[in-house]
Amino acid sequence: MTGANEPAPAPSALRRALARARDGKTLDAAEAEVLLHARGEDLETLLGHASRVRDAGLEAAGRPGVVTYSRKVFVPLTRLCRDRCHYCTFATVPGRLPAPFLSPDEVLDIARKGAEMGCKEALITLGDRPEDRWRQAAEWLDAHGYDDTLSYVRATAIMILEETGLLPHLNPGVLTWSDFQRLKPVAPSMGMMLETTSRRLFEEKGQPHYGSPDKDPAVRLRALEDAGRTNVPFTTGLLLGIGETVADRAESIFAMRAAARRHGGIQEVIIQNFRAKPDTAMMHRADAEIDGMAAAIAVTRLVMGPRAHIQAPPNLIGAEDGGRDEYALMLRAGIDDWGGVSPLTADHVNPERPWPQIDDLAARSAAQGFELRERLTVYPEYVRAGEPWLDPRLRAHVEALADPVTGLAVEDAPLVGRPWQEPEAVLTSRGRTDLHTAVDTEGRTTDRRGDFDAVYGDWESLRGEVDREGAVPRRFDPEVSGALRAAERDPAGLSDAQALALLHTDGAELEALAELADGVRRDAVGDDVTFVVTRNINFTNVCYTGCRFCAFAQRRTDADAYTLSLDQVADRAEEAWDAGATEVCMQGGIHPDLPGTAYFDIAAAVRERVPRMHVHAFSPMEVVNGAARTDLPVREWLTRARDAGLGSLPGTAAEILDDEIRWVLTKGKLPASAWIDVITTAHDLGIPTTSTMMYGHVDSPRHWVAHIKLLRSLQERSLERNGRPGFTEFVPLPFVHTSAPIYLAGLARTGPTVRENRAVHALARLLLHGAIDNIQCSWVKLAEDTCRLLLRGGVNDVGGTLMEETISRMAGSDQGSYKTITDIRALVEPTGRPLRQRTTLYGEVPEERRRTALARDGVAPSILRRPLPLA
Repeated sequence: MTGANEPAPAPSALRRALARARDGKTLDAAEAEVLLHARGEDLETLLGHASRVRDAGLEAAGRPGVVTYSRKVFVPLTRLCRDRCHYCTFATVPGRLPAPFLSPDEVLDIARKGAEMGCKEALITLGDRPEDRWRQAAEWLDAHGYDDTLSYVRATAIMILEETGLLPHLNPGVLTWSDFQRLKPVAPSMGMMLETTSRRLFEEKGQPHYGSPDKDPAVRLRALEDAGRTNVPFTTGLLLGIGETVADRAESIFAMRAAARRHGGIQEVIIQNFRAKPDTAMMHRADAEIDGMAAAIAVTRLVMGPRAHIQAPPNLIGAEDGGRDEYALMLRAGIDDWGGVSPLTADHVNPERPWPQIDDLAARSAAQGFELRERLTVYPEYVRAGEPWLDPRLRAHVEALADPVTGLAVEDAPLVGRPWQEPEAVLTSRGRTDLHTAVDTEGRTTDRRGDFDAVYGDWESLRGEVDREGAVPRRFDPEVSGALRAAERDPAGLSDAQALALLHTDGAELEALAELADGVRRDAVGDDVTFVVTRNINFTNVCYTGCRFCAFAQRRTDADAYTLSLDQVADRAEEAWDAGATEVCMQGGIHPDLPGTAYFDIAAAVRERVPRMHVHAFSPMEVVNGAARTDLPVREWLTRARDAGLGSLPGTAAEILDDEIRWVLTKGKLPASAWIDVITTAHDLGIPTTSTMMYGHVDSPRHWVAHIKLLRSLQERSLERNGRPGFTEFVPLPFVHTSAPIYLAGLARTGPTVRENRAVHALARLLLHGAIDNIQCSWVKLAEDTCRLLLRGGVNDVGGTLMEETISRMAGSDQGSYKTITDIRALVEPTGRPLRQRTTLYGEVPEERRRTALARDGVAPSILRRPLPLA
């Protein structure tokens, strides 16, 4: 029994911890561990404190005295699993099953019977990725046309929505960020028990999680984070009594609190007690102690706070005649929910423990002064909040069953199947569609979006993750001199330490670095300064991804929000062509209504209207979003996009390719591994991309070096694997701070200095020598004098005319939203270098295009107007 051989805390320590709990003080992990030992009168005192916190939360939520449950039906989609948990009877082997998976007809039979009995939740439970372990599972999936188990889960959820009206709650085990993207549109909630953060139980032979890759605490904690980042209402919890220590329990509770605070996505915490089961490796282990469970619930309530939802499974406790009323004990400990209760199906994870009758559960709750109310699988707070927690494809399904005032279930709501479908792929014009020009003349309406305090997660929890010392300049003159000598011999062969030394150069050493980089540039690409006549078309700025550096994204109801129609996209492309453009660069926000096929339609609309226009479009984030919403592999999605007219990808959404920094910069954008997957897949398909790095916010020079070297390795991979380069250019993007949320919240600095900009561009020229020839300066983010300095320090390209650069302007850049060819010539002339128009892929521009561009000065007439400072 957990805790039996652990030393009890001193009585004085317990008294102090109880007093702090009584006074509402914030508990630390050590105090929580002390309280987890409470028994007898101390336990009763602890339960009283936890009850008061719970009651305050219910009062604040407008549900005083209400505890909830979900009427559900249990769908055991497959009992095969790649893990080997020593206490589990749910997972089995193929020989004991009639088939590896339930068939669609079997699933529907269960779901329909549940709907007839008034169930509103379909709990889809299964083992983790069984096809990785069991050949029979892989063969079944292949025979039925599914790429993997999650594809079948997705299809099953859609079928349940359409045929029965039940709301799927998915428990498929550990999910990645990309998995959440695939499944969020088909289920209003998901879940995975954390169980414990104990590495001992995972790493030591003979322990319950040994040999189970999905029970690695780090992997499970990452899943909790990814659920929050993707705005998925998520259920998690602890499994008590499997060999963890009391300290492990405290650590686990605080790990869940950290994830909940950062992202707000943990909708409930289940405190589940271990029950020994026959025919398992742990059949002889004693059941978890009920007082220990009560203490764990109470401490979880105190640590997680009044707004948290804490649950105890009612079928794993008891109220035997003459015995202790464990239902009452759990309510006194601070739960406010009894979880899912099925009037139809067994608990297939704990088949020996039948569900209580709902009427009996209501009576037992009433005996303790509580009213039992039915909720949906997704908790009321998320129902009422809507976006970004509920995907638009699920809105009608949820609203049909939810009370619009309370967010709880309408108990007698009819269960009717409703179509689940992607929205129509036709974009319609709405909102401030003139923002591309009005941003220069009128400015943005407000300095931040309307849901600033919610969409980015918890700002305070991020403060400890920002390294403010890493960017402080340091001088090591001997190291700088040595690094400069090394760069002269082998520019691309600099070590990390040498590269870091060069990033800290100043004065004469910085001038020497710039001169060296410019010589390397001259040898690589000559003296021409190149530019492209292009138009940016940002087809929507509605986005809930929660990028903390982005001031462009708006919620759909904000004054500056807009979405362009396909005709408007095509019109702008045609205007650009008439102005001499050879390229349109198209990117947009991750609009929740946008189907994954809409990107194909956008590319096709331009190709149809302007067949010779090069379509440079869709960041890796948009690619992953499109692939997830169509349930296509990235490779197949990119192939279809190319067939629709896509010519190349912008390598944006890279920011810093280090998840340590990315998860401070953004709440929900794709991880570095997903960005790399999209880029390398594009290169393998022959789709060229650019590469970028946004720097000068919460990062430090060591991140810049690692990022640039990673880009070089990806280019070398493409050259070796495909016989051609994948990246056309590298574009360092200085952080624009003025209206960036992360700066307004006080976490980011005011962007890189001129010295840092010079050092970064020069170092990029050196480190990328022989791999990526073209280094661009982004005039939209840099003063013209700084651009000229960069052109003397390794840069050979100044980007394009752009025509409508809204993203940087919304962030507060004062460099305007377009440059005419005359403007670009004026920028470059003082350097004494020749100016040359190029294509997207740095080729020669046809004479007809050059003449047209010069005649129109490279900008559409509808764009030309006098810019004003951005308000």
